[in-house]
Amino acid sequence: MEQRVLGRTARRVGVVGLGAWQLGADWGEVTPEDALATLNAAVDAGVTFIDTADVYGDGRSETIIGELLRRRPGAGLTVATKMGRRVPLDPALYTLDNFRAWTDRSRQNLGVDTLDLVQLHCPPPEVYKTDAVYDALDTLVSEKRIASYGVSVETCDQALAAIARPGVSTVQIIFNAFRLKPLDAVLPAAERAGVGIIARVPLASGLLSGKYDETTQFPADDHRNYNRHGEAFDVGETFSGVDFATGLEAVRRLAPLVPDGVAMAQFALRWIVDQPGVSVVIPGARNPAQARSNARAADLAPLSEETLAAVRGVYDELIRDQVHGRW
Repeated sequence: MEQRVLGRTARRVGVVGLGAWQLGADWGEVTPEDALATLNAAVDAGVTFIDTADVYGDGRSETIIGELLRRRPGAGLTVATKMGRRVPLDPALYTLDNFRAWTDRSRQNLGVDTLDLVQLHCPPPEVYKTDAVYDALDTLVSEKRIASYGVSVETCDQALAAIARPGVSTVQIIFNAFRLKPLDAVLPAAERAGVGIIARVPLASGLLSGKYDETTQFPADDHRNYNRHGEAFDVGETFSGVDFATGLEAVRRLAPLVPDGVAMAQFALRWIVDQPGVSVVIPGARNPAQARSNARAADLAPLSEETLAAVRGVYDELIRDQVHGRW
């Protein structure tokens, strides 16, 4: 798999990684055995970057990944986790003492002395402006609790604020064929600063897999059921904030662009990989077959300029008015 430098971490990672939210919670039930099988399949397919968070299953995702690390010590993996969503989103809680406690818990869950990359998990807007927060993160680096830090964001303005901070190694942001705003300023700014871009929600919560239609039903414990209007967390995390019916129509418009023998999800991932400034894309997977299929997107030929323009055309016609001004 093609390798790229992950921003200021100086680590090289495969361009297609694995997002481990599904292996923790909020996507229906996944057994620990199935989760571990999915992780192993991803690694076997060339994945070297795994993204998780302390809140995914309240540590369940981290713990399962920790088991993978114990079983495959020579796999050359980089594991990124996130912190800050297990408590109320109060800027006053973003302190060095709390950071130490949160990262110590993640270190224990993952079974490592030093965390490869820790990201603030979509913190309150005030946090991006607080020098003491970044000073505390620098302290964690000096104490070798963490090797590098970044920020997972909801908005492009938050991404730009994080990129401007000299210690920030990476920015994680929702970026896919339904969320093109990061192309305007975020990706160019990150590329100039040497900050890595981790593209999350790359398949718009599965919409861009092309497998759903108007009859699709999601389980009660799946955020695609209970968070469609932002009832539990930012609505942009569910279907990228796009109305489900509109998303289905957009997928139908995109389908003729997909080359023969290529899955819609692979096409959507390749589109992201082809954008300058992207370090790694992190699709989730609930089973080994999905993990292997996603990884194969890295093997596809780059998309043509005509195809890239056609994707933008669908966005401009159907999606832009819903999302471009919100995030």
